[in-house]
Amino acid sequence: MSKWSKFYIFRIQFLGYRYHGWQKQPDVKTIEGVIERTMRYVLNHEPYKILGCGRTDALVSAEDFAFELFTNQSHEPKLLLKMVNDNLPADIRVNSVEETTKDFNIINHPKIKEYHYHFSFGEKTHPFQSPFIRYFQENMDAEAMIEGAKLYIGEHNFRAFVTKPTENTKFNREILLSEIVKNIDERAPENSYIYKVKSGGFMRYQVRHMMGVLLEVGRGNWTLEDLNSTLETPQTETVKFIAPAAGLRLHKLDF
Repeated sequence: MSKWSKFYIFRIQFLGYRYHGWQKQPDVKTIEGVIERTMRYVLNHEPYKILGCGRTDALVSAEDFAFELFTNQSHEPKLLLKMVNDNLPADIRVNSVEETTKDFNIINHPKIKEYHYHFSFGEKTHPFQSPFIRYFQENMDAEAMIEGAKLYIGEHNFRAFVTKPTENTKFNREILLSEIVKNIDERAPENSYIYKVKSGGFMRYQVRHMMGVLLEVGRGNWTLEDLNSTLETPQTETVKFIAPAAGLRLHKLDF
């Protein structure tokens, strides 16, 4: 029998530039750590637990993230939303609070995640955009990268795109969306793009490895044939390329 009787789903946004990811860690600032302290104050030190929908790397942001609150006290969702927002720092915001049931499991419940990686090359990004767009000094072949992104679509063995897999890691993953589009934000530099990728499940650092390989394609160090071969032939080692965390954000989460 669960020790908790009340359950709430929080949908949040955060700018990850000042944080070492979601998961609480000793001696560093994390999103989970800040939210836990806020909850302790808002709930007047009543017993509670929070559990996130997954992890994020240091510097990674989220336009749509979720965590579950477990408690034994009944709370009005709208009042809870206001009180938590009033006590969070400006770079974390709660968008909604919804009561759920004990049958909902935020970790195991099926979900679709869409990540966006914002990047530019050539003209240096405006300093105000630096937390949002990862700038690369060298010129790149954007058309080759656009074609390379398409190769990820479908089900493939992504053994080459995961860091430190366990013996239980499932390498076959289905990519529902993989495309590079022009960033039309008027504040973005001319050669500014967004890599969009969607799946029902990503492994550790998988998106950053996928983006890292696309960057190598853009630099001319990898060909489209190299990328396709890596996807179609079972691998035993992880590719060396991993894109920097800054520029990556969880764009959308669907349960």
